[in-house]
Amino acid sequence: MPYDHRTYRSYSASKGLVSCTACVKETDLFISARSDITPQALSAIRDARAVLEEYILRRPGFKTSLVPLEADPQAHALIREMLEASRTCGVGPMAAVAGAVAEFVGRALLDYSPEIIVENGGDLFLSAERELTIGIFAGSSPLSEKIGIRIAAQDMPLSLCTSSGTVGPSLSFGRADAVCVRSRSASLADAAATAVGNAVKTAADIAAAIEAARAIAMLDGIVIVKDDQIGAWGDIELVALESAEAAGR
Repeated sequence: MPYDHRTYRSYSASKGLVSCTACVKETDLFISARSDITPQALSAIRDARAVLEEYILRRPGFKTSLVPLEADPQAHALIREMLEASRTCGVGPMAAVAGAVAEFVGRALLDYSPEIIVENGGDLFLSAERELTIGIFAGSSPLSEKIGIRIAAQDMPLSLCTSSGTVGPSLSFGRADAVCVRSRSASLADAAATAVGNAVKTAADIAAAIEAARAIAMLDGIVIVKDDQIGAWGDIELVALESAEAAGR
């Protein structure tokens, strides 16, 4: 199945909330809230991009490195979180950027809506006063659109980040159809999804990849989909989806 960003985004929508798309340059977020907060979202995206762009000007390797960089205690919190996540997971700091931006924007928008869902290329920041079920899009896998992850209201805010070696434009050295990681930190979840996804070439790699994920501190859980096989660990409640529309309820 070809990558269809608009189709994927239907899985992060939630009934009763107003959804909008907010884009600034390459940053393209799908946001659901109690009301249309597009202007506030655009402002938060610009703030996040300003932090990233200024830091990359001073430290160009931050954008290109595929390995962790040393800590920078003087950097903005957004940068520090990405650097820490990359060191924890053994990947470059930009492996955490989509999740980091989703959480940065989502937390800024909580000032304007008590419920916020921010999706950034498959990486989600979730804060809702109701139970949510987030569908898993896993490309050509027969499990794609058939299963979801149920999130209890009392567990939020949290993040759910997805990496794929077969879907979408993100850099991955693996061939997993979907690696979904749950964590309080979106930066960590994003970096971990990339790191674990790099290790999955075939379905036979799922068990070892889950063991690698268990060794990463502060992860709540993980789901790995490859072809017709699935593996999960941690605080993950998998549910069958009756239809694509059931996702994101």
